[in-house]
Amino acid sequence: MSLTKNKIREVTEKFSAKPNDTGSTSVQVALVTERIQYLSKHITASPKDNASKRGLSKLVSQRKRLLTYLEANNREEYKKVIKQLGLRK
Repeated sequence: MSLTKNKIREVTEKFSAKPNDTGSTSVQVALVTERIQYLSKHITASPKDNASKRGLSKLVSQRKRLLTYLEANNREEYKKVIKQLGLRK
C-alpha cells in the first residue's frame, strides 16, 4: 500500500506555493520523503523483501537529485524544506 489520496493531498497543501501546485520541487521532495518513510517501516517488518529495498534506494537517489536541484536554484526554499522535513544536510 502506497500513500493514500488524503495523505498526498495533505502533503501537497503543506508544501505547495499555489492551491493546485503538485509538481514543484518542494512538493515532490515531500512526497518522496513520505514514501521513503513508509518503505523504511515496511523493510523493518520484512527484511527479506529485496524488491522493496531496491525501490527504497531508488527513492533515496531521486530525493537526493531533487534536493540538489532545489539547492542550486532556490536556496531559501531548500533550507525551508530541509527544516520542515527534518532532513539533515
